[in-house]
Amino acid sequence: MGAEAAVNLDSALRALADGNRRAILRVIRSGPHPVGSIAEEVGLSQQTTSHHLGVLRKAGLAASTRDGTRHLFAVDTDGLAAVRSYLDDFWPRKLSALKTVIEAREAENHG
Repeated sequence: MGAEAAVNLDSALRALADGNRRAILRVIRSGPHPVGSIAEEVGLSQQTTSHHLGVLRKAGLAASTRDGTRHLFAVDTDGLAAVRSYLDDFWPRKLSALKTVIEAREAENHG
């Protein structure tokens, strides 16, 4: 993983550590929403919601577009793909370790 990718991953994981940001992502995963609508759904002020959206954008997890005078926010799937790719790397090792433990127990029970 390159240095830039590692920085983006670190930013994304830090952003996802906040429950409010995860709640915002749940709202915007269905499509673009304006800040006011997002704020209402997650129960935060527009100012606080805007702050969290800024963090999500910088982390590559949210994208914004303009619709006239409104900013609409949606999930940036590229940023989430990087996080998923990182987490997916753990599963083969975990499954391999689990297999080793199960095989060892079976050998003990049948040996």
